[in-house]
Amino acid sequence: MNAPTYDTQRTAHLDTAGTGRMPDGVRAVLAACTARDDRFGSRALREHLGAVLDTEVHDRLGGLLGVPAGDTVLTTGAAAAFDAFVRAAQLGPGDRIWTTPHEGVDHLATLYALRDRTRCRLEVVPLRADGDLDLDWMRAHIDEDVALVSVVHVSSACGTVNPVERVGRLLAPHRARYAVDASHSVGQLPVDAARMKAHLVTADGWRFLRGPDAAGFAYAAPGVWSGRPPAPAPAAVAALNAALAHHAAASRLPREDLLARLRAVVERTPGVEVLAAGREQAGMLAFRHGEVPAALIRRGLARRGVVLRKSVAQENPLHPAARDGATAVRASVHHDNDAQDVDRFEQALREVLREEREKREHTGAAFAAAPAAVSAGGLGGPSPYRAEPAGRRHLTLHRAT
Repeated sequence: MNAPTYDTQRTAHLDTAGTGRMPDGVRAVLAACTARDDRFGSRALREHLGAVLDTEVHDRLGGLLGVPAGDTVLTTGAAAAFDAFVRAAQLGPGDRIWTTPHEGVDHLATLYALRDRTRCRLEVVPLRADGDLDLDWMRAHIDEDVALVSVVHVSSACGTVNPVERVGRLLAPHRARYAVDASHSVGQLPVDAARMKAHLVTADGWRFLRGPDAAGFAYAAPGVWSGRPPAPAPAAVAALNAALAHHAAASRLPREDLLARLRAVVERTPGVEVLAAGREQAGMLAFRHGEVPAALIRRGLARRGVVLRKSVAQENPLHPAARDGATAVRASVHHDNDAQDVDRFEQALREVLREEREKREHTGAAFAAAPAAVSAGGLGGPSPYRAEPAGRRHLTLHRAT
């Protein structure tokens, strides 16, 4: 049987969760607006864009998030919007904040600062044995001391989909303000802020929506904040508007479940293990090899025209996948990928692993074994992240009872 052939001029981009490839039309809008800004200045560009900045982009965002257009806000990214939201919070020593093991480092840094400023308590909702959030624990521990709850819709660590609507219903009768980070779900999953019963929903526009860098947005319930987060540049807003229009059209087209195909490739590759990610996963998966470091895998794939991301423990420091400071490789797929991209990844991955094995055999060198991948059974019970993380001596987490 002949080996498959691939278009060597095309890159298999499997890092949409990191930075999506802008469609040609979106890139053209960004380039044209940037050129106009350079030639005539930002004031002239704003006048030229007119209703795009004031009305059109907010109408699209309202439709995307299922909320009134007037409740949407443009930001430089989800982290900036979350920071503005948290700065407005009036908390004290008797209050509690809930986060989860899926929280990213930018949001965690904001929560640490809030805790230091207000002397409130920061607690981590544990995971069940199957890797999902423990909603029973939340029901048992919710009271009027819980003032703020932050949940990630889709975990950037390995694609876990969290039940944000169920969490919203659980919190609704109580005092807690509820924030959802939808950065890795908008553009690939339905996001309905109203059904989530969230006070804040934040997102980046440059991931699965495939918009420009430094352009994000948020839904904010009335009275959520007194000030506004920093706004993106007008050229970026125009490009984001174009990306939203492109997404709306593309989302109506049929698509193959490439994540299942990607998972099958990884699972049948010797020595590679997928990191456990709960019962539902979307858009991405993370994996490790038992001997070959993630950095070597990523670089070897890049030389063969396959772009993935190496993830490090510091990006999601509370997640079980970050145990022992281990690195991993994260692959993500979207509707701009096709089956050939996944096939090319499989061939390239086998070549990289064979190349590294031959190097070790030739030199007699050996890599230190990579930390074992976390199995589904290792994610349950009391969270391993109740202890104070190394290097973050200011954070005290509390054991679930």
